[in-house]
Amino acid sequence: MRRSSILLALFLGLGALAAPQSASAADDKPVVVIDTSMGKITVELDAKAAPITTENFLKYVDAKFYDGLVFHRVIPGFMIQGGGFDEKLKQKEEGVRAPIQNESGNGLKNERGTIAMARLPDPDSATCQFFINHDTTPRLDSSRYAVFGKVIDGMDVVDKIAGVRTTTRRAADGLPLGNCPVELPVIKSIRRKDKS
Repeated sequence: MRRSSILLALFLGLGALAAPQSASAADDKPVVVIDTSMGKITVELDAKAAPITTENFLKYVDAKFYDGLVFHRVIPGFMIQGGGFDEKLKQKEEGVRAPIQNESGNGLKNERGTIAMARLPDPDSATCQFFINHDTTPRLDSSRYAVFGKVIDGMDVVDKIAGVRTTTRRAADGLPLGNCPVELPVIKSIRRKDKS
C-alpha cells in the first residue's frame, strides 16, 4: 500500500513537472481572433520564430488597443493594413509602445495569409500597425518585413476586405492616405482565443 502510494506520488510529481513544458509549447502558438465589421479572422502567432514581435502584438491585444481601429490601407493581391487609425482616420497615439527590434529572417515568409508588422523605412521602427498578406510577396522578405503568424481561419474575410473599393483620402492630420477604403473595415476587437 505504501509502495503504491509512493509510486502514485512519483507519477503525479512527474506529471506536474511535465505540465509546464506542454504549457510552454502551447504558448509558442497563441491564437487571436480579429473580429471585424466584415467577419472574423483567426490568426495563429509564432512566438518561437518571432518572440519579440509576438509579445509586442499580444501586449496591444491585451490592452484592447485595437478596438475600434480600421484597415486603412488595402491593396488587392498585396495586403490589408490596419491597427493605427480610427474611423475618423485619426492616428491613435495613446498607448503606442516603443518600436521593436526587427525579426525578419526568422524563417517565416511573407506568403498569402501571413501576418507581419508594418513599419517606417527604418527596419526597427514597427510599433502597433500590422498587415495580412493577400498574396505571396517575396520582395517583402528581402525588404525585411517581419512575419509573426498566419491566418488559420477567415481568409474569406481577408479576401472580402481586399476587395473593397478604395481611393485617396485625407487623414485627420491632413496627410493623404492612398489605397484607403471608401467604407472602412472596422476592427471591432482582437482577443486571445482560449485553446481549451
